[in-house]
Amino acid sequence: MAASSTVTLCTRLDFCYCVNSDYRDAIDANVARVRGLIAGHKAQGKAIGYLSVPLSPAGGGSFAVNAEIAAATASSVTARLGAQSAWILNPGAEGGDRMNGAGGADFMYMWTQILEGRNGAGEDFDFFYFAGPFDFASFFKLTGQGDLERLEAWFDARAAQDPSFMTAVDNGSITRAGFRNYYGLRASVAFSYGSHDDWNIARAINARRRGAADFGIANQLAIFFDGHPVTPGSYEEPTAAGDAGRCVK
Repeated sequence: MAASSTVTLCTRLDFCYCVNSDYRDAIDANVARVRGLIAGHKAQGKAIGYLSVPLSPAGGGSFAVNAEIAAATASSVTARLGAQSAWILNPGAEGGDRMNGAGGADFMYMWTQILEGRNGAGEDFDFFYFAGPFDFASFFKLTGQGDLERLEAWFDARAAQDPSFMTAVDNGSITRAGFRNYYGLRASVAFSYGSHDDWNIARAINARRRGAADFGIANQLAIFFDGHPVTPGSYEEPTAAGDAGRCVK
């Protein structure tokens, strides 16, 4: 990407990203589309959530596998809460058809606008769900006994059955050891650039809600990690930035 094609764009809550200007129209279009999708579910009286889940292959994973895990986790959360009463936005499914080739900062500029809402209070959402190790373990059917060996076997079976996965193995994009170690030891939002930003966005929204007369502490966004509500103090703790940051010229 040429440096001249990037521009620093900041959101209502002052999250700034170095965005490829070629994607600005696609980002604007998808923000509008997803807001409409959310509005349709809200009109049905549903609680609206956002799934924060690693999608990038960074660290040894597979984008295709991560997308499958995102879909499975979204389905699990929806089943837990009830499909008639809740809907969760899965970024792996709603990234937009025109964002092919976009980078993490491009996507996060888009998701940040959607998450913070038109007024910066996350008013379109009721909860965040951050995927953790047990969400990933559930997908791979890990049992707590020989989990790394089970992941090696899963890798071998996928490579034998999926030509595109085997191509990634052949060209070195995915390795057996890297796959095993990522999904067995690190698969979680804790190791995701975008999810770090998601956490800080949720924190910023709740900070604004706590100080607003029409929200307050009682009406913060609920936050779940790995299937469990986070502790009260965690609502106020920031984490290291992921893709957020201004362009450096």
